[in-house]
Amino acid sequence: MDWWLYVIIGVAGAFALLILVLLIRTLAFNPKKTVIAPGEPVDFDKEKAVKDLQDMVKLRTVSSRDKEEEENEQFDQFESLLRERFPMLAERGEYEKVGERALLFKIKGAEEGDPAVFMAHYDVVPANEKDWKKHPFGGEIVDGVLWGRGTLDTKISLNAIMQACETLLCDGFMPMRDVYLAFSGNEEIAGTGAQEIIEVFEKRHITPAFVLDEGGAVVQNVFPGVKKKCALIGIAEKGMMDLLFEASSGGGHASAPPAHTGIGRLSNACVRMENNPYPFRFTKPVKEMFDTLGRHSSFGYKFIFANLWLFKPILNSVAKKKGGEMNALMRTTCAFTQMEGSKARNVLPPDAKMVANFRIIGGDTPYTVLSRAKKTIADKKVSIKMLYAVAPSRESTTACEEYKTVASAVAQTFEGVVVSPYLMVACSDSRHYGKISDKVYRFSPMALTNEERATIHGNDERVPLETVYKSVEFYMRLLLYC
Repeated sequence: MDWWLYVIIGVAGAFALLILVLLIRTLAFNPKKTVIAPGEPVDFDKEKAVKDLQDMVKLRTVSSRDKEEEENEQFDQFESLLRERFPMLAERGEYEKVGERALLFKIKGAEEGDPAVFMAHYDVVPANEKDWKKHPFGGEIVDGVLWGRGTLDTKISLNAIMQACETLLCDGFMPMRDVYLAFSGNEEIAGTGAQEIIEVFEKRHITPAFVLDEGGAVVQNVFPGVKKKCALIGIAEKGMMDLLFEASSGGGHASAPPAHTGIGRLSNACVRMENNPYPFRFTKPVKEMFDTLGRHSSFGYKFIFANLWLFKPILNSVAKKKGGEMNALMRTTCAFTQMEGSKARNVLPPDAKMVANFRIIGGDTPYTVLSRAKKTIADKKVSIKMLYAVAPSRESTTACEEYKTVASAVAQTFEGVVVSPYLMVACSDSRHYGKISDKVYRFSPMALTNEERATIHGNDERVPLETVYKSVEFYMRLLLYC
């Protein structure tokens, strides 16, 4: 037999062996067995839960970096509303105002030990009334849906936490260990509320057993090949940075432009950045999400996720070309959001500017991202300045009872969902808690459609009343574990 036939047979045999290995790995890539006891029914005043949330939404707690734009009396009224509507919590809990806008409640536990911390924020982003179908601060209910700014982000969570605590305290409940409710009034402007509360914890030598903040939710059709609803618990979040790109020139009349204008240089820099995305990387949250949700995928996708060691380059290529959420999970992203040139149509701008917003994945830092941006644009006539930066958060562990506790409460409240860790691509106050805990979780107890998710920070933010009820159920179940 000729030598080349041996080569062909060898190659064919190796290929067949590879396919066999891939198939065996795929067939063994089944959902992990989890035993979740059925959730006990919980009872609370649904009418009160809705009425209280309505009244919270009616208060214009819009935070702004320009303090003159804020309505301080609205924030004061919100604080008063909490103490008025939840008298048992006010009576049995310890309350203090931390800094300008942070509110901290403590429920004493039966035993010594690390406490649970439940977070939310009560400030909201602005809303332009003329662009809404209903008044953004009207708290109107139409066909079983409550409309208003903050119904999803995050007055619903704050209300649910308070309802759950008040209901259980009225029934004589005492948690095993202390429980803290930590609410910020300036989260939307990256304020200092959460950091001030953390400083209080540090001074008192308090280390949380776990921290729960806003983040993931119950969603559907967000992962390739998975038809079941998925409950995503954020165990880390990406960092964020804004870079200012600037090209200066002498200006002048547009009738005799130079070979490359400032805007031309910036445009070229923009194209170079978009054509050279940051490196593809699997972080711990993404690995755990793929390992969890990939096992529930259809066979074709399961074949890929069971063998990422082989298909990683293909996944990288697809993500790079399509962009979107899947791509954002696996690399630092760059989005150009602002550009400024001349105020006149026939005048060259003395200074042309553009701003890019970066979401930084674990393993990168603001400085490594900045350094790579300079190398990528490779134009000494374009300066780059860091305007704002926060590093990626600490990654939280899932190999602990605290994560299992949160996951169990999720599974008991939203039956039939697949509970999975994931990486938050947005930023929240919870990132600050990585300083004192590696058990910081991000989950908003809501089942949201794509349309509902789009209203967060957008127009016509609203929430079905059934979602309001579910959010209270979740926190009641979780508190019973504390």
